[in-house]
Amino acid sequence: MPGTAMMHIGELAERTELSLRTLRHYDEIGLLEPSGRSEGGFRLYTEEDYERLMLIRRMKPLGYSLEQMGDLLRALDAGQAEGSVGTEATQLLSEFLTDAEQRRAKLEKQLAAADEFIGLLGDRIGT
Repeated sequence: MPGTAMMHIGELAERTELSLRTLRHYDEIGLLEPSGRSEGGFRLYTEEDYERLMLIRRMKPLGYSLEQMGDLLRALDAGQAEGSVGTEATQLLSEFLTDAEQRRAKLEKQLAAADEFIGLLGDRIGT
């Protein structure tokens, strides 16, 4: 990949706030493979790899499994390979969107309950 800026795993970990162990695990299971290797065999990543990893990271708080993350990434990859998102990929992406919205709504309710709890405790101790 001549001309493409590459970063080492440590820089990617720092930028994404994920651990080296997590990044290595994602590589091992094929969720995010590095775009290259240095002469010494170290993993090298591109800005596109960073964007892909950020998508994965954004799925984590919604409780998606690694398998589900892989399904979404494959659907996105299929759409890019075809030049536009095909019918099957569009359907899968639509299902993910609906599911993500439902998961977010559930988290919003949980956050509201947590805020209520914190308020009650604050009231009890007079803050």
